[in-house]
This record gives sequence, C-alpha cells and structure tokens, in this order.
Amino acid sequence: MTGLDDLRRDYRAAFLRYLPRREEAPLRAGYEIGRAAVVDGLSILDLAQVHHEVLLEVISTTRREELGDVASAASEFLVEVLATYDMAQRGLRPGP
Repeated sequence: MTGLDDLRRDYRAAFLRYLPRREEAPLRAGYEIGRAAVVDGLSILDLAQVHHEVLLEVISTTRREELGDVASAASEFLVEVLATYDMAQRGLRPGP
C-alpha cells in the first residue's frame, strides 16, 4: 500500500466485502490494511478519517432498520484494522 489513496481504496473494498456476511477473510484483509498503514507511516488519524468517510458512504445508502447492524460491523472492522497500532503501542510501553 502506498499512500492515503490506496488506503481509501483498499479499506472501502475490504469493508464492503465484510459488511454482508461478516466473514473472516475480509477481517483478515482489514488487519493487513492496518499493518500496511503502519509500515507506510500512515497515522492512526488517517485510518480514523478513512473509516469515517467509508462509513458515511455506506450509511447514506443503508435502510434505517439496518443501521444498527452496519454500525456494529463497522466497529468490528475498525478494531481489526487498528490491531497493529495497538500492538505497536504496547510494544513501546516500558515494563512494569
């Protein structure tokens, strides 16, 4: 992945694959997106912004009765994407 445009493209594709069935493969893709973002030096704020953009796109075409499911899926997906940032942060903490 190189840059914010690739992040947007890949995030949107993986999230849209995850949304209808919540299967493991798109979640794994989300994890890899987060990992690649760390390697490429993108910030956690970049990921949050892209997540928000993609979620707004999806919500704009979602029926009212499905909004709860979409919000839940979006949360699950974002947690997976952010997992690498969490691991990196924990690795930088001084020991007890």
